[in-house]
Amino acid sequence: MLYYLFEYLENEFQFPGASLFGFLTFRAALAIILSLLISTIYGKRIIRFLNKKQVGETIRDLGLEGQQEKAGTPTMGGLIIILATLIPVLLVAKLDNIYIILLIVTTVWMGTIGFIDDYIKKFKKDKEGLKGKFKVLGQIGLGIIVGTTLYFHPQVTIKEKLPIAEQQQILAADPNVSPSKLFEVEERSTKTTIPFVKQNEFDYASLITWISPGLSKYAWLIFIPLVIFIITAVSNGANLTDGIDGLAAGTSAIIVLTLGIFAWVSGNIIFSDYLNIMYIPRVEEITIYIAAFVGALIGFLWYNAYPAQVFMGDTGSLTIGGIIAVIAIAVRKEWLIPLLCGIFLAENLSVVMQVSWFKYTKKKYGEGRRIFKMSPLHHHYQKAGYHESKIATRFWIIGILLAILTIVTLKIR
Repeated sequence: MLYYLFEYLENEFQFPGASLFGFLTFRAALAIILSLLISTIYGKRIIRFLNKKQVGETIRDLGLEGQQEKAGTPTMGGLIIILATLIPVLLVAKLDNIYIILLIVTTVWMGTIGFIDDYIKKFKKDKEGLKGKFKVLGQIGLGIIVGTTLYFHPQVTIKEKLPIAEQQQILAADPNVSPSKLFEVEERSTKTTIPFVKQNEFDYASLITWISPGLSKYAWLIFIPLVIFIITAVSNGANLTDGIDGLAAGTSAIIVLTLGIFAWVSGNIIFSDYLNIMYIPRVEEITIYIAAFVGALIGFLWYNAYPAQVFMGDTGSLTIGGIIAVIAIAVRKEWLIPLLCGIFLAENLSVVMQVSWFKYTKKKYGEGRRIFKMSPLHHHYQKAGYHESKIATRFWIIGILLAILTIVTLKIR
């Protein structure tokens, strides 16, 4: 809203300083400052409100050290993250940008699913919460909305460089030509980026056009199910990671900050040209959303770090995973998710491996056997005697290393 206000003031009255809102970096800095202030100052009030309403965590006895001390700690703290993200975005972002609209929808959609789950657990006294099939249906619904929008919306486009011969002709005529003149017109495309290869673009349509070129118009049959799978996998991974103090919030902040770098360079024609990566018009506005989201996560971590004063609950964890997935797909870096979100992947795999092996050995030997002392993975290390603050810190360090490796893929091909 402030963006449009100051744009009007600048155009109509040449209001001093109004032009600052035209700079992406200024608005991103303002977004992160606002989100930090909201999450730290008003976060405390939300925690008091949750305490007053007795929205405390119910702890199952899993034999973990320090587990019972957490009983009664307020949950549903994901509301802090959601509010501290949405308020700055609504104030300083371009609200007519399709990527911003999608991320707002994602936040509200997944936040609602998580809130319903937490509400059933705390107020209906049902430990199971929202049934798993309804959660999955909600994730599928969001996947359909996101996938359909990214495939069909006219503002979701890319720009590719002109053939080398044409570039040379343009540069010969004018060596100081603007980089934008070396690119073709915008076009809708199902192309994405794959890491570690020189020709780093892959078109999902090619998975069907090998049968017949005329089938390209049906590429959505591949693209939309893929979007559904990614959103479901990442949101569940974030949900599983939220098991010890500060782990999910800290890990997610690292992931989102890295995606912010990709969003900024992918939406900047000069940097995308220099790095030889896909130029995606208008995607740079996601940087504003990411700045607000990072600020919200760090502010929430202030209260969620060991010993936690509040838990995010499914209200927060499902929302975090959904937002990360949509950002990665929007900047066309979803093939980097297994590397960048390696912590989420490890947590997911540990559960799948544990359950599968237990069922297999029970069927074969009559007694279920385990690979890990306990799953998800962070509980395995708790059972092994590591303090949860040390586990969280070491997972953050691994997350930083994975983020660095992800950024390095910009040049390693």
